[in-house]
Amino acid sequence: MQYERPLRILILAAEIVPFVKVGGLADVVGALPKSLQALGHDVRLAMPRYRQVDPQRFQLTPVVDPLMVSMGTFRLNVSIQQGTIGEQIPVYMVDAPRFFERENIYGYTDDGERFILFCRAAIEAMRAIDWSPDIIHCNDWHTGIVPNWMHTVYHDDSFYAESATVYTIHNLAYQGIFGYRILEVAGVAAQGFVYPQIAELANVVDIMGRGILFADAITTVSERYAQEILTPTFGEKLDHMLRARRDRLFGILNGIDYQEVNPATDQYIHTRFDAASLEQRAANKVALQEQVHLPVQPDVPLLAMISRLADQKGFDLLAQIIQPLLTQGIQFIVLGVGDQHYHELFQNLAARYPDQVAVFLTFNTELAQRIYAGSDMFLMPSRFEPCGTSQLIAMRYGCIPIVRHVGGLADTVQEYNSQTGEGNGFVFNNYDPWELFAAVVRALTVYRFKAVWRVLQQRGMAADHSWHVSATRYVEVYRNAIAFHKSGK
Repeated sequence: MQYERPLRILILAAEIVPFVKVGGLADVVGALPKSLQALGHDVRLAMPRYRQVDPQRFQLTPVVDPLMVSMGTFRLNVSIQQGTIGEQIPVYMVDAPRFFERENIYGYTDDGERFILFCRAAIEAMRAIDWSPDIIHCNDWHTGIVPNWMHTVYHDDSFYAESATVYTIHNLAYQGIFGYRILEVAGVAAQGFVYPQIAELANVVDIMGRGILFADAITTVSERYAQEILTPTFGEKLDHMLRARRDRLFGILNGIDYQEVNPATDQYIHTRFDAASLEQRAANKVALQEQVHLPVQPDVPLLAMISRLADQKGFDLLAQIIQPLLTQGIQFIVLGVGDQHYHELFQNLAARYPDQVAVFLTFNTELAQRIYAGSDMFLMPSRFEPCGTSQLIAMRYGCIPIVRHVGGLADTVQEYNSQTGEGNGFVFNNYDPWELFAAVVRALTVYRFKAVWRVLQQRGMAADHSWHVSATRYVEVYRNAIAFHKSGK
């Protein structure tokens, strides 16, 4: 085939592990390029250089300075620094202190301007280093303006004439909605609004919507979520547009980084183990109970959640059944931050039930790894879940998932069937607290049968959720995007 040569792939994202992480986006963009490179492709990344990204720690070196970037009616000088991930994969950092030298990553009134600047600088930096990508892979709303530009600002630019765009939706709920002025900043005001048929979006600028509308190909992070977002229930008012472009929409399940996430080599856990030495896993439960100040009781079921504390993650369901759950004699650990009323709920529970509930209102990587390695069951009762990687990590560590049948959770966890012996977890369908309760009770029942439980653990640990499979699918989509781009449709 004409296009079977290695591809030049530029990946744009607002956050990338190990530099900065707010959510799962950072994990994906930190891991996927390594597998793409292993498949023989020339991969490069770009992100903002936030205050949190210390140039000395990450050994950043300047590559372009200064770079003049157009922002509507004014121009701004920025510099580009370079870090690396994996086997010397370049990560170009847009260094613009006025926009990124701040305490937080997101949450500012000028977020629209900040990420438009990032995107424009990243695109212009490629010209400055004379590296023209075959694919510009954009992620979430922060980079949604780029496919729009390729049809407008850069339409007649020979440097980008062959560059196809792929747009990945990690979470459709966060769309980047702004007023008309942002179009002027982005230099696309002449095209005006693009959704006159959608009442709620007729007079606003939805940057994610523009990414969806103009990209050569669209992906999302599980096959089921790709189908769900075509419906009004999950489509977040963009289902009409997504249905119109469904021939360009592909679901590719996220993987996990098997080098980073491996109980046989994990430096943070008490005792390393693998599927062949599962008996050694028990020491991690004891160490975890000691660390979180719960009674050391090896046979008491230990349940865990590591999550943003928000309704989307099913905490409203859990709040309704947590008291009956505790009467089942379980122990429960929560790690995460989020809505204040959930902070208070779990703090009160921990005070009332100190022998059963441990709460850590923070995010701590070391503790998270110990929770995966030491807990018996992992709860993910999400209202919606584009992919979810926590259930994949849990299974990798021999911790059995209890999930709702939605999005990527439905693609990766199947209900254990005692008749056939099939399945790798426990699943409930409707967003209902008592269905969640029943799923936990089914898990607690099976937990008493140690030989069966061990089979479930080994099945989860044996599953291949590495990035290699997903990266191969991304390359297929990249080649589809190039074909779409050349067709001019």
